[in-house]
Amino acid sequence: MSHAIDIDLHREGPGGLETEEMTLNMGPQHPSTHGVLRFVVKADGEVMRRAIPDIGYLHRSIEKIAEKVGYHGFMPYTDRVDYVSAMQCNQGWAMACEKLAGIEVPRRGEYCRVIASEFGRIASHLISVGATGMDMGAITPFTHAIREREYINDILEELCGARLTFNYMRIGGCAWDLPPGFAKRAIAYLDRFEPLIDEYDELISFNKIYVERLANVAPITAERAISWNLVGPNLRGSGVRYDVRRDVPYSAYPEFEFDVPVGTGERGTLGDCYDRYMVRMREIRQSCRILRQALEGIPAGPVVAKVPRTFKPAPGAVHVRVEASRGDMGWFAVSDGTAFPVRVHIRTGSYAAMAAIEELSKGLMIADLVAVIASLDIVAPEVDR
Repeated sequence: MSHAIDIDLHREGPGGLETEEMTLNMGPQHPSTHGVLRFVVKADGEVMRRAIPDIGYLHRSIEKIAEKVGYHGFMPYTDRVDYVSAMQCNQGWAMACEKLAGIEVPRRGEYCRVIASEFGRIASHLISVGATGMDMGAITPFTHAIREREYINDILEELCGARLTFNYMRIGGCAWDLPPGFAKRAIAYLDRFEPLIDEYDELISFNKIYVERLANVAPITAERAISWNLVGPNLRGSGVRYDVRRDVPYSAYPEFEFDVPVGTGERGTLGDCYDRYMVRMREIRQSCRILRQALEGIPAGPVVAKVPRTFKPAPGAVHVRVEASRGDMGWFAVSDGTAFPVRVHIRTGSYAAMAAIEELSKGLMIADLVAVIASLDIVAPEVDR
């Protein structure tokens, strides 16, 4: 963190001492910004007047690339929209293309998509909750979280051959079926993993110092969360029980039973950093619940429909939504009947969350900005596209 680069305001402090408002740079290489993000912090001592997000360091024109590489060719690029949880990005683009062309995905293909997406959600949330602990100064919990994420990466690598940018889904279904014995091995992992969630809670979630760092920090009311267009765990952390998987059902999710956790103000104020953290911990359990149902009840049949190699959907515009790890992700695509979309736009949760930080930061300590960024689970490529 660099020191003052300009002085904006002189004011008379107690005892006639003159104080200065400082402008500090946090990022774009700060370890707690969770990516190449920069915040211009206006501070009076340790108290922030505001923290202004400065974005654009990762802009890659990815939506324009979609117009140049075609429908099939854009699938590998979707992994880069959110490289921490790429499976749902694959699914969103595939669903948009399928809606344009009126393609129905085989039921087994939908189950494979759910299995891939929910393992991806657990892996993403493990990064989030582990990094939150590390940002607050607790190093050990992150090592436990990252260890379990690596085991999940082993499972996903067995499924599709990759560990980060998967390129697993296809227009019409999935690239590959589950390997022989995959369901049995995945369930065995869940049997080992679920008890570890309780251990993780004992290690950090209910730690007195950790709770005090997150509780009552940057609370967001339900009304403000909705007006800021927050989605996913950030919206549910404010007590709004909304989940695209349940409320705008897609894929095979209507066939599964699961709960939608919300914040309750259990350790502080409703919608504070701690509520957003705990929503993600509880969503990990619900993803395990969905995975068990999908792995045990997966139907027989093909995993992908027959789709022309030269994909030219009829002219039209579509919008689809998936519940990505950072919430409601919208995919908008316009076809003119050629092999290349006319327009593609992606709506992500991190972009909306980033916009809330300037208002949330007012009056907080500089150290609390780290907690706010971690609790919102912002990922840089979702902000810069």
